[in-house]
Order: sequence, then C-alpha cells, then structure tokens
Amino acid sequence: MFEAFANWIVYGLAGMQGTALGAALHFFVMDVTKILVLLTLVIYVMGLLRAMLSPERVREFIRARSNVSARFMAVGLGAVTPFCSCSSIPLFIGFVEAGIPLGVTLSFLIASPMINEVAIVVLASVIGWQTTAIYVATGLAVAFVGGFVIERFRPERWVEEYVWKIHVGEAQRAAPDVSLRGRHEYALAQVREIVGRIWKFVLIGVGVGAFIHGYVPQDFVARIAGDGGILSVLGAVAVGVPLYSDAVGIIPIAEVLLQKGVPLGTVLAFMMAVTALSLPEMVILRKVVKWPLLGVFAGYLATAFVIVGLLFNQLGVMQ
Repeated sequence: MFEAFANWIVYGLAGMQGTALGAALHFFVMDVTKILVLLTLVIYVMGLLRAMLSPERVREFIRARSNVSARFMAVGLGAVTPFCSCSSIPLFIGFVEAGIPLGVTLSFLIASPMINEVAIVVLASVIGWQTTAIYVATGLAVAFVGGFVIERFRPERWVEEYVWKIHVGEAQRAAPDVSLRGRHEYALAQVREIVGRIWKFVLIGVGVGAFIHGYVPQDFVARIAGDGGILSVLGAVAVGVPLYSDAVGIIPIAEVLLQKGVPLGTVLAFMMAVTALSLPEMVILRKVVKWPLLGVFAGYLATAFVIVGLLFNQLGVMQ
C-alpha cells in the first residue's frame, strides 16, 4: 500500500523514474507515510491498553520485588513504556526516592529509550522480524547485565546529594478514568504527545536515509563501513554518540545501511549508540549523577555496544 502510494506520487505524477532524485523521493514518501501511519495506530492502541500506566505505577511495580525479579521487571517495563531519555531525571529521582536499587534503576534507564513497542512494530515493518528480534534481545541483555555491572562500582556515592534529599511523598491523585471514553481520550493524547515529540526525528531520519539511498553508491558505503572489524564498529558507536534521535527516527537510516551492505552488527551498534548513548542524554543524566558514575555508565554502554557489533559481525547473521 505504502509503496503503491509512493509509486503514484513520485513515478506517476512527477514522472521521476530512473533518476537518483526519484529514487530518493520514492524512499522518502514511502517511509514517511508508513512510519507515521504505524506510529499513530500503534500508539493509539497501546494508549487504550496503558491508560492507567504512569511513571509512578512503574515505580510501584518494581519497588515490591526482589533484586533479580525487580531487574527483570525494570528491563521489561523499560521496553514497553514510552519514556524517552528526556524522562531520565524525574524517573531517576522517583526510583531513588522509592528505595529501588541503583542497578535496577539504571537497567530501566538503559532499556527505556532503546526499546519500545512502537519502535519494534516500525522496525519489523521496515527491516523484518528477524533483525528486529536480534535488536530487541541484545538491547534487553545489555540493559539487564548493565545493572549488575554498574552496581559493582558502588554507584550510590556518585549520585548528587540533592537527589537523596528529595521526598516525592504520597500525594492523593485523582482516580484515572478507565471508561472507554476516558481511555480513548488518553490514547489520543498519547498520539498527540508522542508523535508531536518525534515527528521531526522521523523526517530527519528518513531524509538522511533517502539521500543515502538515492545518491550514495553501495560500494562507497561498504568502503566507509569497513569489513565489520573492530575499527568499523568503534566508528559506528563514535558516530552515534553526538547524534540524538528517538528509536523510531533512526530506523530509516538503519534500513538503508543494511540495504547498502553494511554488516548487521555495525548497524546494531550504531542504532544502540544513537538511542542510549547520545550526548544529549549524557548531559541530562549529569544533572542527577556525578562525573564518575556518568563515566562508568557511558563506558559500559560503549563497551557493550562494541561487543554486540563484533559478535554479530563475526557470526555473520543473515540480514
């Protein structure tokens, strides 16, 4: 359907068959319409199901569990909640105030921006379920293990003092409206809020992908990406750090890189670095943690992403 629409617009109306601009515009029109339609539908449906879920309820779900089960739940909830890295400060403070171990909190903060159900559906529609399953599984593993690793450094000493002194309290909240109308209104609000927040990233990501698709030769991309060795994976992670995008926004670029022959592991490392290790997120986290903890957090993620990239490049997983 989306390809037929792009064919009609670019090839039928504009008559741009066989040109680099036509190929780029076809990719842009097809992916923008596909991603925005899927975004709207998935966010609305999940909003209906998630009308009573809030950061506070996420915190309460986790607080009553043992360390290991709390970590599993934190990673799982991080993957199905719509909180981006911009939510790091209130979530971090709320988790600390609730007495949740820092390792569990950091596992949640790793998983939440990197994986969510909207990104999973869009990713699967663009590059297939096999690659999507690999991305999700490795992302969850990185988040789960990360909490254990960072805990060994006794990170409590590196949290800003004011965080420990904040007491959110147990203020009375209005009961959520769980009627069909209430859930519908909540779902529409979620669509407006989330699509309104990330549509720019979608356009930028698809625009970059369209340019690469239409104008950058495949052999040039292959030479730049390298052979999937450690230097190419390190380069992918390094390039991803200064960038900032929602997980959905980086998907079109990943799609084109895979089409151009870039190894899967290199693409996975790049995607993870953009969504979970971006410089803007580090700046946000610095407001609640001191430099040593920020360094451990970023160092672990960079190391984990490089290992993931090298592992899948060596395994030669089918793209």
